[in-house]
Formats: sequence, C-alpha cells, structure tokens
Amino acid sequence: MNHLKHAVENQRKFFMNGNTMDYSSRRETLISLKNMLKENEAEIYYALKQDLTKSKHEAYVTELGFLYSEIAFTLKHLKSWMAPERVPTPLSHKGSKSFIVKDPYGVVLVISPWNYPLHLALAPAISALAAGNCVIIKPSEHAKATSELLAALIAETFNPALIHVIEGDVDTTQALLKQKFDYIFFTGSTNIGKEIMKAASEHLTPVTLELGGKSPAIIDRDANINLSAKRLVWAKFTNAGQTCVAPDYLYVHEKIKFKFVRELVKHTKALFGKRPLYNENYTKIINEKHFNRLIGYLDDGSIIHGGDFDAESLRIEPTILDQITWEDDVMQEEIFGPILPILTFQTLEEPLYTIKQKEKPLALYYFGENERIKQKVMEFLSFGGGAINDAVYHLGNPNLPFGGI
Repeated sequence: MNHLKHAVENQRKFFMNGNTMDYSSRRETLISLKNMLKENEAEIYYALKQDLTKSKHEAYVTELGFLYSEIAFTLKHLKSWMAPERVPTPLSHKGSKSFIVKDPYGVVLVISPWNYPLHLALAPAISALAAGNCVIIKPSEHAKATSELLAALIAETFNPALIHVIEGDVDTTQALLKQKFDYIFFTGSTNIGKEIMKAASEHLTPVTLELGGKSPAIIDRDANINLSAKRLVWAKFTNAGQTCVAPDYLYVHEKIKFKFVRELVKHTKALFGKRPLYNENYTKIINEKHFNRLIGYLDDGSIIHGGDFDAESLRIEPTILDQITWEDDVMQEEIFGPILPILTFQTLEEPLYTIKQKEKPLALYYFGENERIKQKVMEFLSFGGGAINDAVYHLGNPNLPFGGI
C-alpha cells in the first residue's frame, strides 16, 4: 500500500507549498469540476444506469443537478467566505484590531457510499476544495461503473496532488485510514462510522460522519391527505428507498388511515407504474446482500401494496406494510429500501414520546395544518433536518446545514 502513502504525501507537499490558498486557484478548480461534469454527462448517465438502473431524469435531479447547484452557490459566496471576519476588540486592547481567519485543514479524505455514488463523492469534495484543501476520494466499490468513471475523469482533469480518486474494497479503505489525514468525511452506516472514528482518533483527525438512521414521518388528522401521500411516495421510493433522509416509517392518525393508504397506493402506481418490476427507469437494489436483507422484511406485518420482487434484476416493488410493531425486524434498523411500514396513533403524544426515546433521526417530517402543533412537534423532537408538509425537499436549500443535530 505504498501508493496510498505516496498519494497522501504528494497532496500534503502540494498543500504546504501554498498552492490552494488564493481565491483564483480555488475558483478555477470549481469551474474545472463543473466543466468536467458538463462535458461528460452522457457517460455519467450511463454509469449510473449500470450501477442502479437510474433514469436520466432521476440521475439529474438527485445527482448532477444537485452538484451544479452546489458549485454555483459556492462560487457565488466563495470570496466572502474566504475573507477574514472582523470581530469587536475590547477597550483593554485599544489600538488593535481583531480578526477570525478561515484556515483550510490540509489533506481531506472523502469516503463516499453507493446510493448516490456521484453526488455523495463530489458534494463534500466541492466544500473541501473551496476551503483550500486537497482531497482524496474513496468511492464505494459497490457502484463500480460510477467509481471507475469518476476516477478516470478526475485523473484527466486535475493534478492528483490536488484531487485524486483511489478505488478499492474494504481493505483499501482500512489501509487509507492508517494514513494521517487532516480531516475525514464519511457517509455510510453507523457500524462503519464507529470504525472510521476509531481509526481517526489515532491521529486526532476530526471527522464528519453522516450515518442516516430511522427517519419518521408523522401524518396528523388534519393533514392534506392527497398531497401528503404524493410527496411521501416520491420521497420514500425515489432511488428505491436507498436515501439516507428518506422517510423510514410512517405514523398515521387512525382516523385518516384508510383514506391515506388509498392515496399512497394511488400515487405509487402513478409514479412507478402498475408493474414497477418491468419499469426500466425503476431503480434496483445495489447488490444481492442488501436485496436479501430487504426481502426478509416482507415477512413482517401484512403487505397492503407491492411485495413482489425479482432476484435476477435485484428489484423490489414499492411495498407498504401494515400491522407493524416496534418488535418487528423491519423496525430494528434503517430499512434503506422500497419498504414502507405504517404505524398508527390516536393522540399525537404517542408518536412524539416514542420517537423521542429512540436514537435521534437524521430527518423528521410532520404533515398537518395546525400552526401551534407544528411548532410543538419542531420544539419537542430533536433531529438533523426536516420539513413540514414535505419530505426530503429541505436538502435542496444550500443555505441550510446538513447532518448532526
């Protein structure tokens, strides 16, 4: 693994020589990245189709379009972000001026997942490069076509001392983690996140861990049933549910459950067709391991829509489960697939107190019309990001922070 050590040392030397510090070089890097994506859109669509059978529309909305917006937003604000921030000086320091100067970390490692293999590899890299860092990206080996394309495009476009892609399996990741990085950004499972943090502690390397979790959606008695169902179907089943902020399960008021489920089924058919397993634009599960894990959940509760699957194409129909309890397997960990369990409640306090006792979710969604109750839900529960009367949509606002609580 000497090549890994050399890659890190090469970037550290490049950084220490001050090559990333000025505004013009950072701006040029971001523009080059945008042009790289623009000039290779066809190849990118093809790679995402190979890995996840994503349609061109879905690939643009959830991957390329997001990156274009991120680059544009960053370029617009880059100069002001880089400027020293003047702060007040006390009388005891009369005659002096005080500033906060933004300093890059140095060499940053981005370990990205397979569910949005382009978006989640490059979005953290955009921020890191804008801040004046050098970046090594370790893409997921499970999205092989996108990983290979990303490595080739980056190598053609950039000096590897500035940004470099290193492909490989778990052994490569473990070897990379033995190197000294100045910051590590990881998106993935909680169990792997613990290993990342443990390895980073050897060098006291700061980390950002984006680990997902079971994100709830609460549909109250006064919710707009049709609109709520439509938005939740899109948020849950886009990318076959393989989205970290997808609504993992629903808490539906028992008085509207029948009508709400009827609307869920209607909009699921409208968005994905009556035979989604034969819809060439419907995303597949990334690999056989995850496919088999998800199939096991179909034995929980009762299936009120969907439930069919095709092992050859690794596709599972958008599936809605009823008669679910917190003891069922499907409620023990993040589903990360096109399976949507429904729980019911009589009073809002039931889901609020249950959710509060669980691990804090990465996202939370509330559907209802009462302004006082909306405020109550937002204040009572702690979560990473969320939306009222919508789901996932908050990610599209670059002014909002993402991750953490």
